[in-house]
Amino acid sequence: KMNPFSRRFVRFNWWALVFIFLVVIAGSFVRTTGSGMGCPDWPKCFEQWVPPTNSSQIPPNYKERFSQQRAEKVEKFGDIISVFGMSDVAEQLKNDPNLLKEEDFNVRKTWTEYINRLFGFLAGNSLLIIFFWIALYYRKNKLLFLVSFVNLILIAFQAWFGSIVVASNLVPWTITMHLFFALVIIGLQLYIIRLVSPSQTQNIHLSKELYILVWLCFIITAVQMFLGTQVRESIDALTRLGISREQWTESLGLPFFIHRSFSWLVLGLLAFMAYKNECSYKYKIIRWLFIILAIELLSGVLLAHIDMIGLIQNAHLLFATILFGILFMMVFRIKLRSQ
Repeated sequence: KMNPFSRRFVRFNWWALVFIFLVVIAGSFVRTTGSGMGCPDWPKCFEQWVPPTNSSQIPPNYKERFSQQRAEKVEKFGDIISVFGMSDVAEQLKNDPNLLKEEDFNVRKTWTEYINRLFGFLAGNSLLIIFFWIALYYRKNKLLFLVSFVNLILIAFQAWFGSIVVASNLVPWTITMHLFFALVIIGLQLYIIRLVSPSQTQNIHLSKELYILVWLCFIITAVQMFLGTQVRESIDALTRLGISREQWTESLGLPFFIHRSFSWLVLGLLAFMAYKNECSYKYKIIRWLFIILAIELLSGVLLAHIDMIGLIQNAHLLFATILFGILFMMVFRIKLRSQ
């Protein structure tokens, strides 16, 4: 059966997925380098489309002006979340004096945050192009049109929410929500690729045992990513309190122990899956799953024991997101093998 979608269109969808991954990684890099407040306004940076390279290019009295803008944005955001029953959180945000403190200009942090925004611009415009491409040539495929439209709305919302993350001075729960929406966008883009790419239309036929295992690994990995953000938030808090990394393990609490234990559980499940795969199926995607998980676990072990925390955190999130993506693709493609 001939694929109705052009090769160029299929290839462009894969590129869009790469851009979305780059946004996730750039966002992680922003966080580990503490560059989230590198650009105090949004979408511009110090009221410029190309940010300053030295302090002489900064607008006068920028701290007072941006502080006022942030206060107004936090006020509006507080009103929005109050509608959804989060009045306590809204009041906490509105009355937090730390939100109105502006950081000093730091050229490295400013450009790190700016590059993150450029990747976001590329990803957002890629989804916009895909939507118009579908509207022009493939609009008869209602499901494809709908998923593309939803993803476009989501990435626009994600861009706005990114401005809230900045305005709220990187309040921890907003960062977790930011990651959640990123994963939903990745999932929807993978579903679009599933609908248009010939390589993704081939089903993976598994025994009931392995079928359940794939679903189990997918659910645990999704939970793991959010537990990971909780651990990261705890580490941020401990660092601010001046607690040394030797004392982190005993101070991190239950999320850290569940996160660590689940990692070994997933390794065991995927090792079993990989063994079964080599015995009979020999699917490449299962081999890749096992390799990516092994690298992911290695980065986790290094994160706990080696003082290269920023670099390894970025790698840890990258491989966790790739692992999530591969499992997401598998969930679409797995079918029960007829006995």
